[in-house]
Amino acid sequence: MTNDLGRRGVLAGLSVGLVTSATLPVRAQAPEAAPDVTWRLVSSFPKTLDLLYGGAERFARTVADLTGGKFKIEVSPPSEAIGGVQVLDALEAGTIQACQTSLDYFYGKDPAFALATAIPFGMNARQQYAFATQGAGGAQVDDLLASSNAMAFAAGNTGAQMGGFFKREIKSAADFNGLKIRIGGLAGRVLQKLGAVPVATPRVEIMGALQSGALDAVTWVSPHDDEVFSKDESNGVQKLAPNYYYPGWWKGAAMVHIVVDRTKFQSLPPTYQAAVRVAAAESASDMLARYDTANATALRRLVIAGAQLRPFPQDILEQAYKAATDVYREIGEGNPRFKANLEALVTFRNEAYLWWQVGEYTFDNFNIRQRARG
Repeated sequence: MTNDLGRRGVLAGLSVGLVTSATLPVRAQAPEAAPDVTWRLVSSFPKTLDLLYGGAERFARTVADLTGGKFKIEVSPPSEAIGGVQVLDALEAGTIQACQTSLDYFYGKDPAFALATAIPFGMNARQQYAFATQGAGGAQVDDLLASSNAMAFAAGNTGAQMGGFFKREIKSAADFNGLKIRIGGLAGRVLQKLGAVPVATPRVEIMGALQSGALDAVTWVSPHDDEVFSKDESNGVQKLAPNYYYPGWWKGAAMVHIVVDRTKFQSLPPTYQAAVRVAAAESASDMLARYDTANATALRRLVIAGAQLRPFPQDILEQAYKAATDVYREIGEGNPRFKANLEALVTFRNEAYLWWQVGEYTFDNFNIRQRARG
């Protein structure tokens, strides 16, 4: 069975399975009760980030499939008219009805937005999705978006990210002193505590900044996206900054959301609302599966092309953890919502690790050791 045939089979099952009173399948409605609806969705991610942007395209296709083509969502990448970090403003203005984004882009509006995407020493991908759908995470996000008349659905995850490409080795926390690194948000603030200098550098200027010395290190995403970026620059990234560090402790996972106009969503027929929810859930599992599949082979090719894998030393991780804790306390002192949301997140994560330590970690750790033995 091909992936496409498998997908159609899954969607057929989903369509038949939407049988609660709130989510009757579209085919059960009279034709006149199924209106033609067209929405415009802008993604914060360029098409070059194919797994991220592809998640928005898949979401739109699934909505169309589940509604018999009656509910169409037109997907486009960021542009000069609506930039990647302007999608929420465009949604508020009514220019678009939906966006696909990383909510930490709106850290400047409220640092609590970062908690919805990724924070230093936060959650892994499975914990994030559990918190978003079974814990307080979903309600936290909708509360943050209430003033924008918006609501969100967890719709993807990159999984763990890398620590980035560095010109020189990082052997101790002292090596961060004066280090100019392309990073922002909460992670940038934590690295500042270690002496680093966060720099906001557009993608098109990264190579020039590495060559001129304006940058000493650059973070991107994870091996798949890092390889695409490197190939676009003729493998120049790992030539200029060969030290490829892990783990990306500032993004142990990164949640992607579909954000929609609340009023527009609530005016949809119940079956269309159900289609949006199902499509977001499918996009969430599909995106992570694609990253899990692509990252291993991409990592191997990056190393062959010159990247030198290096782990952050334990003492650096411990000092970074302390710095992150200090930053969270400072923000929380002036932002009660951030403090409360963080406390709920940490409580959920720590409880999840009770099981993870017993079942998941021990199983994975044994298999990893066996793999190393051949």
